[in-house]
Amino acid sequence: MLGQLAVLPGLWRSLAALLLSALVVMGSPGPSTISATAIGAAFGIRRSLGYVGGLIAGTIAVLLTVSVGALMLVLAIPHGASVLGVVSAAYIVYLAVKIASAPPLSQQSAQASAPAFPGGFLLAVINPKAYLAIAAVFAGTTVATHSQGLDVLIKIVSLSAMIVIIHVVWLMAGVWMARLLRDPLISRLVNVALAALLVVTTAIAFVG
Repeated sequence: MLGQLAVLPGLWRSLAALLLSALVVMGSPGPSTISATAIGAAFGIRRSLGYVGGLIAGTIAVLLTVSVGALMLVLAIPHGASVLGVVSAAYIVYLAVKIASAPPLSQQSAQASAPAFPGGFLLAVINPKAYLAIAAVFAGTTVATHSQGLDVLIKIVSLSAMIVIIHVVWLMAGVWMARLLRDPLISRLVNVALAALLVVTTAIAFVG
């Protein structure tokens, strides 16, 4: 199988273009990526894994939805996109408040409540930007010109891997920041700043 893929004309060049496009479009600051960083900074890596796992699973679910053309069904429902936007905005505001009000890591108890897997999954699947960004990347490049089925399969596998890598990198950025924040006041200011950035990037995504 690998040998057959290696000789497909232009496959590797097209695959590189797909991954670069995914890095730029899907890896850019947005509700999902910024929330991964903010949660990592506010709660540390251990308490953030469930939430980020939900983001990854939800974003892959969006990828699968886009790959089978189900995005058109969502958009065809009267006010479907608007409903997604309102629900997403409401949850993001709740998430921003939770991040901004989180105590410094040094003061958190073992029972400190952090957003979990369902919260991350919910944000990913109700975020309209995720559908549009993934659809743009998915439709923008053809990897295997001779087989539509193989083309879809390669895209799903490649973009799923990118989704994992992108979210882990953004999470680790937040965790790295948290390790530098020993002063409670500075920790609070950074949490508030990240929460505000989450709201701003979401607003920009929706307006754009």
